Amino acid sequence: MMRVFWSLLLGLSVLATAPQAQSNKRKLTDRDDLYGWEAIGRLDVRDASYCTGTLIAQDMVLTAAHCAVDRRTGKTYVPEDITFRAGLSNGNALAERQVTQIALHPSYGAQNPLSHEGVQLDVALMRLNEPIPYSVADPFALHSGRVPGNEISIASYGRGRSEAITRERSCRIIDRRQGLITFDCDITFGSSGSAILAKNGARWQILSVVSAVGTNGRRKVGFGMELDGIVAELKAIMRRDAPQPKASIRRLQVGSGKSGSGAKFISSGGG
Repeated sequence: MMRVFWSLLLGLSVLATAPQAQSNKRKLTDRDDLYGWEAIGRLDVRDASYCTGTLIAQDMVLTAAHCAVDRRTGKTYVPEDITFRAGLSNGNALAERQVTQIALHPSYGAQNPLSHEGVQLDVALMRLNEPIPYSVADPFALHSGRVPGNEISIASYGRGRSEAITRERSCRIIDRRQGLITFDCDITFGSSGSAILAKNGARWQILSVVSAVGTNGRRKVGFGMELDGIVAELKAIMRRDAPQPKASIRRLQVGSGKSGSGAKFISSGGG
């Protein structure tokens, strides 16, 4: 196993110094720029912090697990404290939704987050209170298999670029083994949870999620995980623990044409 020295992205700034790295990035600041990238949004935790998340369904956001956990307490945030702002650009979002459910792997937190195993489990799903229509944002599919030329892309919010998506058009996979993906994309505070995107034909798909940054002994690199398996597990947890609609009581009055008895009826969901 390669030797790596880890640092979580939260609280860390990694700034590109090469002119080529700077010219490879572009801010998506208007509607034309955002076309095709609307499903990427900023996850705001109250007014305290933020990460990047990506829609993988109309009501489901993929991000890093450490974005869902309060570092001070080690506990998962109250879902309603998190807001997803799709396509946020200069204060305006294409859609805003409150989070209502968070799913983490049962073993997340039991492992050292700066370990190989901790990064592998650093994935979270968040359910939104209302679906975002396809006409507003088209969710990304997950990528599987080989990546031609090891070329990937990343679009995220980050320190110094938190008000608009910044897309790095082309970066590379350095290593991919034992469930870990190492890459050379320029990442910084706020990039946590960003989707690492790989091409499948003409479409970009999600290969991994930004978890941590460190060094492989030679240079600074970013780390993500293989998503096969863990996303399916998290979806199963979502289905199992989905909030149930609350039963309500509705009175039907005599002569209403619906009941002549004045009896009380229980209607699930208040329909």
